[in-house]
Amino acid sequence: MSHSSSRRDFVIKLATLSAVGTSGLTLSACGGGDDDAPPAFNHGVASGDPLADRVILWTHARYPDRSDAVALTWEVATDNAFTQIVRQGQAQASAGTDFTVKVDATGLSANREYFYRFRQGRHLSPIGRTRTLPTGNVSEVKLAVFSCANYPAGFFNVYAEAARSDVQFAVHLGDYIYEYGATNADGSPAYASANAAALGRVSQPTQELTLLSHYRQRHAQYKSDPDSKDLHARMPMIAVWDDHEIANDSYKDGADNHDPVTEGSFATRKQAALQAYHEWMPIRTGTDPSIIYRSFNFGQLLSLHMLDTRLIGRDKQVSFGELLNPATAATAQATMASPARQLLGNTQLGWLQGQMQASTATWQVLGQQVLMGNMAFPVSVLSTLEGGDVSAAQTAVTAYLTAKATPANLRTPEQVGLMSQTKLGYNLDAWDGYPAARETLLMMAYGLNKQLITLAGDTHNAWFSDLRLAGYANSALAGTQVGVEFATASVSSPGLEDYLSAIPPAQVKYIFENVVDDLNWMDPSRRGFLKMTFTPTTVTGDWVFISTISARGNYTILETVQRSYPAASV
Repeated sequence: MSHSSSRRDFVIKLATLSAVGTSGLTLSACGGGDDDAPPAFNHGVASGDPLADRVILWTHARYPDRSDAVALTWEVATDNAFTQIVRQGQAQASAGTDFTVKVDATGLSANREYFYRFRQGRHLSPIGRTRTLPTGNVSEVKLAVFSCANYPAGFFNVYAEAARSDVQFAVHLGDYIYEYGATNADGSPAYASANAAALGRVSQPTQELTLLSHYRQRHAQYKSDPDSKDLHARMPMIAVWDDHEIANDSYKDGADNHDPVTEGSFATRKQAALQAYHEWMPIRTGTDPSIIYRSFNFGQLLSLHMLDTRLIGRDKQVSFGELLNPATAATAQATMASPARQLLGNTQLGWLQGQMQASTATWQVLGQQVLMGNMAFPVSVLSTLEGGDVSAAQTAVTAYLTAKATPANLRTPEQVGLMSQTKLGYNLDAWDGYPAARETLLMMAYGLNKQLITLAGDTHNAWFSDLRLAGYANSALAGTQVGVEFATASVSSPGLEDYLSAIPPAQVKYIFENVVDDLNWMDPSRRGFLKMTFTPTTVTGDWVFISTISARGNYTILETVQRSYPAASV
């Protein structure tokens, strides 16, 4: 061996030892090889969809100067120095999958932490840490729940904080990417992009996503974020899509943010978006990529059922305009109240019933995109909130709450009218726009005698609500509590503080918490994540709020708000 070769091998070993001697999670060791330009692992590594005996491993690898396929070896070890490799195999990153690669690493032990990496010869990817699901009697499970990570809106400090925590698994409830362009048609900044240029986070490509190449480039941009890479390298992720992975307010046949006249077939656009999603996310891809509902069992403690409330079965949303316009109100009300109206679709609902019925776990947990809690507002209050008039909102809220607190036999005619007025959910894209479908699901859980916990995202704000039956089929059951909902704030997308900017956040909080009957607590203005802790006796949610997303890493924890829900037997 020549002196130069010996020196090169020494440098390789030194770099590898340096990587594993620090965190062992995000550093890359790259030694010399026969190729002038070794493959780059610029988007890190990720793992996902853990089971008791396997986990998906993901990376992106590409030669910087050519488009040849990259032949890779993947390795799973029990130590971050890779002295105890327990599984390994071959994979290939090629143009057909946008140079991403996924492998299902099988034959692993339950409830075990592992380290993994990819290599091409001596060229090494970053090292990732993952773990398998537990079996049997499990005393505790900790999940970090995320939603709505908007790249141009700010830095992913929320991911960074979660990566430093003691959680074991990440759950992403959708809007992992956003499809908007960098600017609107008039040249103004697009949604949540006012500070993107100053932050160095302008969306790429700059146009709205409609083609496979667009979605691929946007996923690559999000995966290039250092805090995203750190989170993925730290723990396995269980993810589902929401609307912005495709187009705003999507449903099974279209989207609010899709114009077939100018943007072509929605089915074609959806197919492109889902292909890119499966390429770039550590998700287990089946024979039909449009089906992502699936279950994860954490021993006897909890069964996590990940749902698709967005694409597979959702009927088109009814709008407030249709409900409030006298010319369309009757039809819109009949449509929204129809027992046939679907959010999950019959096939997915039947699957969920089978999964819940077969599960003997203490907790049945639904990981899904939109709020299930009933956020019903009287029209008199909702209309003032929509208008953003602080004085009018305060007057309407005061009048309604006064009537609500007055005994029925003492109410004035005006108060009787206030209490009998129509109530609408503030967000008809959520389960509030599909009341019969919600009642069917809650009745199913009630009939199976299951302890139900729902996790939700989408709104960019934090919520804790009771889940109660409306009593459509049996009025005697009206108000019966079936479970609770924990909903996470956004990673970076703006919330009600932006939408209701004329009303101070403290007043927004007061209005929601006092007007909405089933809502126990909410936060209208801060970014963060939800840390869920499950034990046999209690479910606890900790909402972790950070101080800023305007500077990477330069943040503090503003507050952690905790709420708990006991098991029925306690």
